[in-house]
Amino acid sequence: MPSDHYENPLITRYASKQMSQLWSDQKKFTTWRRLWVALAEAEQELGLPVSDDQIAELKAHVDDIDMETANRYERQFRHDVMAHVHTYGDACPTAAPIIHLGATSCFVTDNTDLILLRQSLQLTAQRLAAVIDRLARFAQQHRDLACLGFTHLQPAQPTTIGKRACLWAYDLAMDLAEVEHRIERLKARSIKGTTGTQASFLELLAGDHDKVKRLEHRVAEKIGFQATYAVTGQTYSRKIDAQIVDVLSGIAQSAHKMATDLRILASRKEVEEPFETSQIGSSAMAYKRNPMRSERICSLARFAISLQSSTANTLATQWMERTLDDSANRRLVLPQAFLAVDAVLVLCQNIASGLVVYPNVIARHLNEELPFMASENL
Repeated sequence: MPSDHYENPLITRYASKQMSQLWSDQKKFTTWRRLWVALAEAEQELGLPVSDDQIAELKAHVDDIDMETANRYERQFRHDVMAHVHTYGDACPTAAPIIHLGATSCFVTDNTDLILLRQSLQLTAQRLAAVIDRLARFAQQHRDLACLGFTHLQPAQPTTIGKRACLWAYDLAMDLAEVEHRIERLKARSIKGTTGTQASFLELLAGDHDKVKRLEHRVAEKIGFQATYAVTGQTYSRKIDAQIVDVLSGIAQSAHKMATDLRILASRKEVEEPFETSQIGSSAMAYKRNPMRSERICSLARFAISLQSSTANTLATQWMERTLDDSANRRLVLPQAFLAVDAVLVLCQNIASGLVVYPNVIARHLNEELPFMASENL
């Protein structure tokens, strides 16, 4: 049946199931609960009154989230984090008093985002590596197949099909290096309090600065990070988001260039993307072999590139320790940037795995220009 509400085509048509699941509500809210468990464990280890039974109860209810109850609380409180604090507390009555102890909302929201950003970057790195591998195989296979090179989209000196594929692969390899750099540089926000001063945790731990530092690093380690950001406001700096989406934009730029080249080559009938036996090129012109996948890459890549300015503007317009005008924008931009680039890379891998080359057409086009090329040496 057709849906009676809008559904994001990045989910329904384009991105992979793996990336979609990373940005799902279930993933987000179970990560919130894992953060509350990590906080409770670390607080107990540093002497705060948190019992083993309370921690066991929290762990037993990490995954069974009553979304109907959470939604009801959110309508009442107009606050998503407090809605889930109460929902978790209903499921864990013994542990309810120590859930979110000393924390602010950004303890769960920002640390969850950093976890999801890292996992999404890791999946993106895998996709990039797969595309580079397929292009490398293609380049090796066609390294000696001479073809006409183009500058200014005009015939120039010869190159080879393999060499041209290396242009695409090298751009993506640079993108992969940037992704890996961002993964390595990501840190936890951990426990920073309402304005980044950790005041609430200093109060909980009787002004013991050393214990607060230990609490910060224990929480970070429990959620998989070896380091924390030294300075934050209420949130981690939105420069982190801008840097990551900048990398995603770079991937989209590289993919757009590759797909555009393939569209030009398809129009010259030299190289084509895979074309299924039952695929229809046009409803009116059945003979057409439209480069549909390459066109889709360009379309999705333009969207991903456009999101770069949004994260830059969000960073630029954060006032003092934070303003909430980042929230709605980030809910849209961060998932969709990853979903769009994921869809682009899935298409790139599919195309690179099945490129069709027409050597006779390539040779004919090259031979037609040979007399003009020879004039360079006259």
